[in-house]
Amino acid sequence: MVIVSLFIILAVCMLFGVPIAFSLGISSFGSLLIWGKIPLRVMVQRMFTGLDSFTLMAIPFFMLAGELMLEAGMLDNLVKFAEALVGRMRGALGHVNILASMFFSGITGSASADVAALGPIEMAMMKEAGYEVDYSAALTAASSTIGPIIPPSIPMVVYAVAAGNVSIGGLFLAGFIPGILLGVVMMIYHYYLSVKRNYPYRKTSISFRQFLIIFKEAILSLLMPAIILFGILGGVFTATEASAVAVAYAFIVGLFVIKKLNFEKIRKALLQSGLTTGMSLFLIATANIFSWILATQQVPQLATNFFLSVSNSPLVYLLLVNLLLLVVGCLMDNLAALVIFAPILAPIATMFGINPLHFGIIMVVNLIVGLITPPVGLCLLMACTISKIPLERIVKQIWPFVRIEIGVLLLITYVPNLTLFLPRYFGYVR
Repeated sequence: MVIVSLFIILAVCMLFGVPIAFSLGISSFGSLLIWGKIPLRVMVQRMFTGLDSFTLMAIPFFMLAGELMLEAGMLDNLVKFAEALVGRMRGALGHVNILASMFFSGITGSASADVAALGPIEMAMMKEAGYEVDYSAALTAASSTIGPIIPPSIPMVVYAVAAGNVSIGGLFLAGFIPGILLGVVMMIYHYYLSVKRNYPYRKTSISFRQFLIIFKEAILSLLMPAIILFGILGGVFTATEASAVAVAYAFIVGLFVIKKLNFEKIRKALLQSGLTTGMSLFLIATANIFSWILATQQVPQLATNFFLSVSNSPLVYLLLVNLLLLVVGCLMDNLAALVIFAPILAPIATMFGINPLHFGIIMVVNLIVGLITPPVGLCLLMACTISKIPLERIVKQIWPFVRIEIGVLLLITYVPNLTLFLPRYFGYVR
């Protein structure tokens, strides 16, 4: 009855449009009332326990670093640098859109931050150049999903906490090749459409001197992910400390080098990052009590028995996990899904001999597909809001990108070296 009530109340809340964080909290509260054997104060304790992690401090810091860079105008330089690199390709602004998202991934690791920060700039540029509004919105939403794959990545931080005993540095390295692969495949598809639809491109070349000027302006933004990654790999600081270093770097560069930060812009960055962090952490807290109730009702053991009864093959297990998470991603926020499902699925993956870093990337990529699929695809809805066009128009254009992401997902699922090559090279995998 506890499990049945838990999922029925959750389904009813989501059906009535209650935000997922509140839906998880309400369903957990309702199931505890029906259970009647656990004091309700346990709910507050478990919510606090879910947030009582030093590692999770990386989330507000990475969010704030991105906001400070946005307010300092450093992201505009990334877009200009991307245009200098691919401006001569057919459909240049679409390639800029994808490439800028790949660069921006190294700053915040958040898909929604990508859409919010770069989306208005990219869509306005593409609209002015003659691109269809629905396609530019779909491309912006799709390219933003590269953010949680290329390090740093907020979902990877959450997975490491939820699964336990997983190296964040190793996860960051494991996401490099899959993230770049996804970006390249998107660019290939966009190039095909650009030739077919005769999208414009820059017909004049820029001189080497001009390129150096643009690169010089962008280098300060490009250095941040390098500092973060090499600092972690070199043992200088942990992933959480790296996020604080990112904030310090963005603050110093924006205030004293670029000199575009002022009190009002800093206040705005603090406010926006605080709001975003508050939503994310409240979601993790309510997902933790939901996950705890599942654990007390022995759902992980039931799941283990089910998967073992279906097959003893790790390949079949990975296929079933992919199918499950693709459906879950369409209905639930990716951070909540990670908190709920990682403690259940990760131990089973270990039993099958699947590397924890490999499985973590599989889970993250699975759930980021849900960011661009109805009904609760956050990036899809944000693109609708920015472009001011109906959801159904963007959905028609987004499906090819969904298929691309699922294709890349299957590739990294069944070719482990794509994710494990870099972690193995740097000693995270034996």
